[in-house]
Amino acid sequence: MTDLQTDLSAVGARAARVLPELLERHDVPAAALGILLGDEVFTTSAGVLNLGTGVEATDDSVFQIGSITKVWTATLVLQLVDEGLVDLDAPVRTYLPGLRLADDEAAAAMTVRQLLSHTAGFEGDIFTDTGRGDDAIEKLVATFDDVPQLFEPGALFSYNNAGYCVLGRLVEVLREKPYDEVLAERLFTPLGLTHAAAGPYEAIRFRVAMGHVDKEGGGQEPAPFWALAHSNGPAGAHLAMSAADLLAFARMHLDDGQAPDGTQVLSPASVTAMQEAQVSLPDLRVMGTSWGLGWELFENAAEPMVGHDGNTVGQASFLRVVPGRRLAVTLLTNGGQPYDVFHDLVGDVLRELAGVELTPLPTPPESPEPVGDASPYVGTYGNRVLHVVVSQDDDGRVWSELQPQGATPDPSSEAQRIELVPLGPDVLVPLEPVQGLHIPHAFVGREADGPARWLHIGRAMPRLTE
Repeated sequence: MTDLQTDLSAVGARAARVLPELLERHDVPAAALGILLGDEVFTTSAGVLNLGTGVEATDDSVFQIGSITKVWTATLVLQLVDEGLVDLDAPVRTYLPGLRLADDEAAAAMTVRQLLSHTAGFEGDIFTDTGRGDDAIEKLVATFDDVPQLFEPGALFSYNNAGYCVLGRLVEVLREKPYDEVLAERLFTPLGLTHAAAGPYEAIRFRVAMGHVDKEGGGQEPAPFWALAHSNGPAGAHLAMSAADLLAFARMHLDDGQAPDGTQVLSPASVTAMQEAQVSLPDLRVMGTSWGLGWELFENAAEPMVGHDGNTVGQASFLRVVPGRRLAVTLLTNGGQPYDVFHDLVGDVLRELAGVELTPLPTPPESPEPVGDASPYVGTYGNRVLHVVVSQDDDGRVWSELQPQGATPDPSSEAQRIELVPLGPDVLVPLEPVQGLHIPHAFVGREADGPARWLHIGRAMPRLTE
């Protein structure tokens, strides 16, 4: 263990030196970095938590972890599996008999496993605000009766926030307590967390990060609100914590489900099951290669690696876990261009301590080839949050027009038109980044030379028009 401690000390010291420079270069107000290697933990932080108040970041500062929350929700569900209260392959209606979707046959067939692996198939971005009471999740799930089915359960991966809200409701029903209480009782307490908050009312006790958004004329300003709707808590609306507390959660998954005091939080079998691939992903390059039960899997890494990322309004979080090296790395940020900081900083840590290279962020070719016949791709794709209109002009150039819809959780979203160029078979990529990323557009579900049935950008967006 001595060599590991020496490596961590050197890598951590270098990270602490470069972090302020990276934040300035990429216009990120503040960040916290945490590294767990073996039994040793290193944390560092830099920047300003809130540009409106000038409060500086410290190592115990609390940031939102966004959709990393989904791994916590999955852990709560697998605890129920350990106790024999849930069967992963049982229909969800076994536990939530009142669950209604627009496609009743699909609602009756979908399983807990499919919800956990984002393969349940119904539209997943439902951010309805149902209030701040303990019944917010129950009220939200009750509104799903008109939510359309995108594909048959189990047929495809499509990232699904609403599915995790259903899982949160399942946890509430079987535990007979609100989700936030179960989260604290079943995870915060046994893991000994000291700087974790299920929502803003708890977060205010700590030195808490505010998200930031672009302001007119350049730079960053505090976001207009701190948290997303309480109803989306199980999907990642407002869980916040320090880097050290997030690493404590990762350590439990590295230690066969055991807490530092010996408490068995999760069975070794469930820890393993969560990290086993359930479904492969299209060639997106901004996500993993497959998905497990909660965890995102990166099967193209030199060492098996799992993780998850998260985004709320103005905050972005990253977690990578390399079980074979007993290594976990997290970066928590509050604005700017965090993906560049993540790749520069976390990429260096993973390379030095595990020999793992992060997949490079996708970028358009320097000299892109012409698309040619784009007719299989042309059309309108969409859901309640976003419509994407793909067109080809008289010069043969292909365009993607992003049209935010009324259900978007971000009121600052605006329509954008970007040019697409080839990246791979049936995959196009924007010439210009959107929110700092060139998100590949994968066109899937084609038969022979026919049109694509879905545009996949992490979500499978069904074709709405030819």
